[in-house]
Amino acid sequence: MPTALSLGTYMLVRLRQDGKYQLRSLNFKDHPVNFDEEQLVFKKEDDWGNYPKGIIKELMKESASLKGADILYYGTIPNAAGLSSSASIGMVTAFGLASLVGHPTDRQALAFLCQRMENHFIGVNTGILDQFAVGLCEKDYALFLNCDTLEKEKVALKLGNYKLVITNTNKRRGLADSKYNERLQECREALKVLQEVNPAWKTLSDISIEAFERHQSRLASIPKARARHVITENARVLDAVKALKVSDLKTFGELMKQSHRSLRDDYEVTGQELDALFDTQRQMAGCIGTRMTGAGFGGCTISIVDANTLDVFKETVSRKYNQQTGLEATFYICETGNGVREITEEVVS
Repeated sequence: MPTALSLGTYMLVRLRQDGKYQLRSLNFKDHPVNFDEEQLVFKKEDDWGNYPKGIIKELMKESASLKGADILYYGTIPNAAGLSSSASIGMVTAFGLASLVGHPTDRQALAFLCQRMENHFIGVNTGILDQFAVGLCEKDYALFLNCDTLEKEKVALKLGNYKLVITNTNKRRGLADSKYNERLQECREALKVLQEVNPAWKTLSDISIEAFERHQSRLASIPKARARHVITENARVLDAVKALKVSDLKTFGELMKQSHRSLRDDYEVTGQELDALFDTQRQMAGCIGTRMTGAGFGGCTISIVDANTLDVFKETVSRKYNQQTGLEATFYICETGNGVREITEEVVS
């Protein structure tokens, strides 16, 4: 159940007719990326430029009439911090280029295009959550999504006097370098064993907590822990939807804390830095919910914090985090936002 943020990636684009692509980013001023349409291959040295390059390749597979472009990017999302910066640059590139050349711009279809890019061009077996968040979410709403059936529902996320606080551990990590693929395989191992009990269970999401508890003894310790996280996390999402529908932010916040503990203990994707932030933030007055976000192993936490306590929250968390890790935390105060779109009136500050 994601929401879009008021942070994001901006794209300024001009089409060309000579088959050349020139990419620039204000965030990586010393790292321009240039290539011809015949050079749509992954190159490690192109770093951030591989994401738009992969999108261009996917669009051309769909017969989009692209013949080159000059593109300038500017992002307000901290890079490689677990806030879907790759999905953000992917979706804005797909939407912007498709719009200019008259290619279909259905956001759900573009989300799947971006997933294919990550899977096949970047080489990460990512799902569709980040792309759907960037593509389909709306301000003041979370997206309740069944990733198997694609059934989805907008759920009001009214924060009132609370703000979303992103806290960056500033321990850099990249999704491709994380344990994402390993965790996926461990979950598949658990599912395969549990399907011996009931072949109708097509995904771990089909298994109730009660059924899992009856049959978990069949599993080795690691697949058992991974499956327990997924199954209990699904239950937490359902409880979170119920809480938001009655405007119970405090219960929603408690579920966020439970989620982090499960990600720490059962899924094991947090790490010292994220746990240090979590342990301090969960005890802060005015913070009703906090958890890691993204793939883990560094990156960010996201917290719901009373606006009147923001200064004390930042000062205390910053000091204690530095004492525990030697690193400096960075804070981003934001709100829910809209997904990918063409800007007609806003100005980038």
